[in-house]
This record gives sequence, structure tokens and C-alpha cells, in this order.
Amino acid sequence: MSVIVAPPRLTDSARHDWNVLQAPTPGPCPFDPADAGMLPEPARRWLLHVVRPGTPLRRSVVLRTHGTIKLGSSWRGFHARQVLAPLDGYVWAASTFLVNGFDRYRDGSGEMRWHLLDLIPVRSSSSPDMARSALGRLASEFVMVPAVALDPSVVWKPVDERHVIARLHDHDMTLAIAADGRLESVSLSRWHEDRYERFTATCSGENLFDGFTIPSDLRCSWQGEDFIWFTVDEALFR
Repeated sequence: MSVIVAPPRLTDSARHDWNVLQAPTPGPCPFDPADAGMLPEPARRWLLHVVRPGTPLRRSVVLRTHGTIKLGSSWRGFHARQVLAPLDGYVWAASTFLVNGFDRYRDGSGEMRWHLLDLIPVRSSSSPDMARSALGRLASEFVMVPAVALDPSVVWKPVDERHVIARLHDHDMTLAIAADGRLESVSLSRWHEDRYERFTATCSGENLFDGFTIPSDLRCSWQGEDFIWFTVDEALFR
């Protein structure tokens, strides 16, 4: 499996993380539907819906997305690439009109760096608060790599016929699962600036990539207020 070249404008440390996280899963086993038998019913229903039998259970993905993001009081279009390994970390690099940069998390360290016209810093942070928020993002995005649902580090707790809780990286995510197995939303308490707030990702579409059906149209909110809408254009599972 070929190397996926990191996006431009990353720092050396972010480029290193990209290369580590996009490494192929060693010897992925093919998915057997019986593997989902011990999960709570909504989680089992979701996994059987999103993973085709025989699909190699790869545990990382490189995504290409586009959408709109709220910066201050304005909404701006963006294009982004992301490498995501939910057990280990992520690097998300995006470009909007005049502004570009990245967010990343790995090995307990989080960072963001955004610049205007590639020259003027507009937002940079590598604080413990930023890392705390980034870890919550990493935990919530495990649904984009469904094979991770079978890892022992993900602890499942039943709620009712439509909801289930998945615990990962010390975060409890509530998944809402439709009767046909579609993922409707993921919500959790996630650090935002100086406090924990309710973060919700609502899924309005899905698409099949490499044997995995993942959310393809999403909107994300803090305390019910939307701040980003995006569409997944491509997903390459590693």
C-alpha cells in the first residue's frame, strides 16, 4: 500500500505525525459478522450495517472533505485532508479563503496553527486545554473507522433500543442508531475553550468506501449551535 503524501504547510512535527498515522494496519483480519455478536444491540446493528463481510479491518483512514465552517461571525467554504487513527491520533489540514492551517493530536499532545495568507498567525495553541479538546474530537471520530469498534479499548454500554454508549479515551459517546443500522448522531461532553460543553455530530448521509459505510454528510455543533458542515468526498482506509 503506497504512502499518502502529507498536505503542504504542515510543521515538521505534524508531518511526522501524518506519516506515522497513515501507516497501513498490519495484517488486518477480514470482518466476520459473528465478531459483532457480543456488542449491545444498537452497536451490533450499526456495525453489521457499516462493514461488509470479509472487509479487512483496517484501523486508520485518510479523508478528503469539503464544507463550510464558522469563523467568528462569518461562514466560509473550506477543503480539507485528514489522517485519522482513532486509537492513536489525527492530523486535519484545511484551507479556506485566505486562511489555512492544521489541527493535530498524538501521544497526549495537541496543537493548532492557522495563518492568514501563509504569513500572519491568526490562531496558534499547543496548550493542555487544546489537547483536552482534541482528545475529545479523536474519541468522537472513531465512527469514521468502524473497525475500531471491535477493539478492546472501546467499552460499550447499552442504553435502549436506539442508543448506546461507547467509551474511548475516557470519553463517553452516545450514539443514536436508526432501526436499519444507520448512524444518526454522536454526542459527548467535550472540552471547549474553558469548560466542558455538549458536542454533537449529526449525520444526514452515508457512503461506501473500501467496504465501510461511513457518515458522508455531517454537521457539528457546540451546545446546539452549528459551527461546521462538511461532506466526505474520499476515504482511503489504511
